[in-house]
Amino acid sequence: MHTRTIGRREQGAALVVGMILLLVLTLLAVSGMNTASTELVMAGNEQFQENSFQAAETGIEQAMLNGVFNTHTPVEILDVDTPVPGTNDTYSTTIRPMPLPDIPFPGPDNTNLEKYTSFHFEILSQGDSVRNATTTQTQGLYYWVQSDPGVPTPLPGAGGL
Repeated sequence: MHTRTIGRREQGAALVVGMILLLVLTLLAVSGMNTASTELVMAGNEQFQENSFQAAETGIEQAMLNGVFNTHTPVEILDVDTPVPGTNDTYSTTIRPMPLPDIPFPGPDNTNLEKYTSFHFEILSQGDSVRNATTTQTQGLYYWVQSDPGVPTPLPGAGGL
């Protein structure tokens, strides 16, 4: 019979290798969790930025629907921190008439050059969302209407409404 003697060279090498592999796997798992958490925060920030953009767009739409567009006032403050329905987002809008050169426009039949005049307004809307996401949108509004020669021009280069 052969008797086997346990050599003294085996001193737990499998345990050391197993512990090293376990450490590597733990580091990979922690790194993966940190990456996933960072990507989740980035996606949330992008969503909040999109929400603030949509709030600013809502402000522009409301300004176009409800604005007075008066050339007699330098700035018309339409909404300040108005909540967007169904969200935690807000918007603020101002309408400012922009001076233009006094250029007469012909009518639809290319006659009466003095019959029409142009107006230019700038709508500035700022949308705010959570996590300090803010977007500012500027929309220009330009149109021409029938002029009234009896009404003086309230701003240099712009006609009166």
